[in-house]
Amino acid sequence: MELEWVNKLNTLIKGVGKLAKYNPKVTEAFQKLDLATRTNKVLDDKTHELIALAVAVTTRCDGCISAHVSAAKKVGATKEEIADALGTAIALNAGAAFVYSTRVLDAYDEF
Repeated sequence: MELEWVNKLNTLIKGVGKLAKYNPKVTEAFQKLDLATRTNKVLDDKTHELIALAVAVTTRCDGCISAHVSAAKKVGATKEEIADALGTAIALNAGAAFVYSTRVLDAYDEF
């Protein structure tokens, strides 16, 4: 079995280490931002990770997918829960294309 996603996560971790070496302030600020999203504890860790996975899909971020799948499994998210969250991401992407299609028609009319 090829460990494609495990390798992506390991590569991401190494890359973050390199970025931290060359730009520690931005790396530290990003880490603080991530931590800030978890401090209120209004959402439990599993819900946080399910949202992160849906966003990772809509932004097409493989590094985000690898990091948040790993984290989601650690906090007990099931494949079924993840698939349900991804269904929302799929619907939203289609919805965004639908909504933005109306903008194209508006732009056409304006020109």
